[in-house]
Amino acid sequence: MKTTLTPSSLSGARESLRRANAELARAYPGESPRRQPVHVVYGGAHLFRAESARKLGDLALAAMKDYAPDSAELAHGLGLPQRGRFAQRVYERVQEKLKREPVEDYRIDFEDGYGHRPDAEEDTHAVAAAREMARGLELGALPPFTGIRVKSFTEELFERSSRTLDLFVTTLLEHSGGKLPPSFVVTLPKVSLPEQVAALARILEVLEQAHGLANGALGMELMVETPQALFNHEGRMNLQALVAAGDGRCGAVHLGLYDYTAALSVSAHVQSMLHPACDFLRDFVQAALAGTGVQLSDGVTNVMPVPPHRKQGEEPLLPTQLRENSESVQRVWQLTYRHIRHSLERGWYQGWDLHPAQLPVRYAAVYAFFLEGLDAATRRLKAFMEKAAQATLVGNVFDDAATGQGLLNFFLRGLSCGALTQDEVLATGLTVEELRTRSFRAILEARRART
Repeated sequence: MKTTLTPSSLSGARESLRRANAELARAYPGESPRRQPVHVVYGGAHLFRAESARKLGDLALAAMKDYAPDSAELAHGLGLPQRGRFAQRVYERVQEKLKREPVEDYRIDFEDGYGHRPDAEEDTHAVAAAREMARGLELGALPPFTGIRVKSFTEELFERSSRTLDLFVTTLLEHSGGKLPPSFVVTLPKVSLPEQVAALARILEVLEQAHGLANGALGMELMVETPQALFNHEGRMNLQALVAAGDGRCGAVHLGLYDYTAALSVSAHVQSMLHPACDFLRDFVQAALAGTGVQLSDGVTNVMPVPPHRKQGEEPLLPTQLRENSESVQRVWQLTYRHIRHSLERGWYQGWDLHPAQLPVRYAAVYAFFLEGLDAATRRLKAFMEKAAQATLVGNVFDDAATGQGLLNFFLRGLSCGALTQDEVLATGLTVEELRTRSFRAILEARRART
């Protein structure tokens, strides 16, 4: 068949395209295969102890005993379906999770959850919290993900924030024999300027060099809480520049919804996770960072599930008070559940928790979400794997690996948080060894090599 184009006539366009495609692949490597926690629990630095995660789990189990003693009560309180033991499966898995791994990610907070205190007091708490983290590391009592949130890097707070970070990291390494907890990160709040991120990256680099840590051992997370994080003073998109200023250290971006809506002059009494301004923020951040490998975390329900009546001394609560307590907590649980489901349905798989009684709702919402989608996702991944195998078998290039990775990530997320069992995941036709790769492309390449 006669053609006009030749390799030489295409060479200029082909080389330019090759460079552009390579740059695109570097900038957008796809969704990160790293495990992402389903939440991050923030707690004031003055309250942190090595056993904090276990204590939070015990308090969460006690809340379930008081306000959802069985699956029917949990289903009634949250609106879970009860067909086919669905609610029972969710209930049992939440209970097991709270006993085994109640907290997936914990952030020792020196900002909003701590407040402004005299310098000497914050120095003392920074050292004490670091010692407790070192003790937790020795005992094996820390969650899989940990870190600290320092104050913002504004002009008035930079010295205080950097000193707290220095004291904490130096003390932690001194008492842990130079070891960091796995997945340790530093969270920088209220980021507005790339220079703020670059300053933190430089400080972390200096600390690594001073203590003999590997380059990049100290990771960072950024908190988007201001409109200036989205657009700079020239009206240009700012978010990618903020992440890039971390020099490869920025693994996650978290939303601070209430500071953000306050900055937009949204009245406090209508600020909510469901406010339209929050959905705009989610969509903007999601679109700006999709495919970069930066993990995203939503905010928190700011209404706490605290009962109105507390026991005083030895006197038991009256039946009416117990009923009011239950109704009050379950109302807040229902609100929290709606917020978490809203985030999950929009592709935000992580959020914040501030109170132990929020943990049962967090896991119930996440587990219900994954279990509801399990059957359809299993059929889809099975069919997708067969389609990919057929393409590679005849030598075709299967270029829809991103969709395959997305399906695989559904099962990896569900398995890692306890929503799904290993048997449920293996029903897709994947093997344990393939799951461990966490990579759809690697699975295809291994299967093609075997074929």
